[in-house]
Amino acid sequence: MKKIVITGGTGLIGRALVNRLVREKSEIVILSRSPKKHQDEFGEKVNLVHWDGRSMGEWAKHIDGAAAVVNLAGESISGSKFLPDRWNAEKKKRIMQSRINVGQALVMAIEAAQSKPKTLVQASAVGYYGSTGDTLITELSPPGDDFLSSVTRAWEASTAAVEDLGVRRTVARIGLVLSMADGALPRLVLPARLFAGGWFGSGNQWWPWIHIADVTNALQYLIDEESARGIFNLSAPNPVTNKEFGQALGHVMNRPSLLPVPGFALRIALGEVASTILEGQRAVPQHLIEMGYNFRFPEINQALADLMNE
Repeated sequence: MKKIVITGGTGLIGRALVNRLVREKSEIVILSRSPKKHQDEFGEKVNLVHWDGRSMGEWAKHIDGAAAVVNLAGESISGSKFLPDRWNAEKKKRIMQSRINVGQALVMAIEAAQSKPKTLVQASAVGYYGSTGDTLITELSPPGDDFLSSVTRAWEASTAAVEDLGVRRTVARIGLVLSMADGALPRLVLPARLFAGGWFGSGNQWWPWIHIADVTNALQYLIDEESARGIFNLSAPNPVTNKEFGQALGHVMNRPSLLPVPGFALRIALGEVASTILEGQRAVPQHLIEMGYNFRFPEINQALADLMNE
């Protein structure tokens, strides 16, 4: 039984990944700031260990001998409310520093481990590329110059040093994760149910989406596949525009998708964070495709139909 250590294991992606890995009979250790709060949720099959996300402690012994470390931890970009939290200076600092602190703590623990992990999977986001219009984006595309791009660059760099320690490292730049458990989709479903579905701004911005099942499948693939190294876009091979997404959701729900939300109104209401809705990337998972990875849900209608039937 291989041991896998996960940070951010109580978030949307982390929960789904843990449940998948438990079914695969892996020994799972979740590093959490509030282990007692989540222990009942995961049960005895998962070991929740306390850490502060920034300094060495007893938790570091669990890194020793691990088959893999999966780093998903970081302050939420949008928050947990129906509307995203506005970005003020303090929020931006927490978003950035939480990712850097976690990465540096993991590097220290791996340096100290006698038996180092075979691999580390580092989470990131397609926001790395900034706002790119209609340009097709692959893993070879350059970074953007906005706040989210700077965050993802720092996030990825925070664990780069493990490669010099002989640890195989992959970076997963994750797109818009579709799940009815949490995240963006439940927030989009509600207005659609109320016959108020539509699109945001022009609707022409690209949304590089991915079904939660394909996120967990791809992450496990990166854990297990020894030839996997470097950068991987975790988004479906067929990105859609925001307007196409709204139309697909309306079709699956048998609701109209006719009510656009003006971009200027979103920017007034949300400030800078509105860019996460009004801008996007036409990102494709070129590296995964070249390695022969098969997506379970490559088309948006198929993915939404599956999720709405849960």
